[in-house]
Amino acid sequence: MAGKIPATLATLALVAGLGITGTAPASAACGTTWGSLPKASSSITSAPITNVRTGRHDCFDRMVIDFRGKAPSYSIKYVSSVHGIGSGNHIPLRGNADLRLIMDAPAYNEWGQATYHIANQNELSNVDGFLTFRQLAWGGSHEAQTLIGLGVRARLPFRAFVLDGPGGGSRLVIDVAHYWT
Repeated sequence: MAGKIPATLATLALVAGLGITGTAPASAACGTTWGSLPKASSSITSAPITNVRTGRHDCFDRMVIDFRGKAPSYSIKYVSSVHGIGSGNHIPLRGNADLRLIMDAPAYNEWGQATYHIANQNELSNVDGFLTFRQLAWGGSHEAQTLIGLGVRARLPFRAFVLDGPGGGSRLVIDVAHYWT
């Protein structure tokens, strides 16, 4: 019996060192049921956009759009190419798939003043090092509609949902999975 304990401990150490454990890798724990079909929501508000930001997570990359008030109607879907709202100009995006997000929300207030200040229309957020996102580009804000193009690595599952807050504001969240699972 005394000889079996060191042998068992040695085997466990070898298995742990090889990475062969009972714990699934992060990608295996990321099962999604989101799919890649269009997502949309309707609302009777047109709260202005105040910010666009991104974040990296274990299973997906995330884009968040902040609004001053209740989140508006939106439509997001994969398209063959993204064209600016109002101008119709082609917006080239890095990546092998393009997501087009249209929101019934302006990026300006009732006096025409910007509510979201854009430093670089071709790079709304720095997504260097992201696994799925390749580029976020501004597609314009015209007649109370705003368009954002999201270049992604491949046509992957995504989801969209709204969160309340902070304060009287709200957020539209778009997650794009790293892999099909």
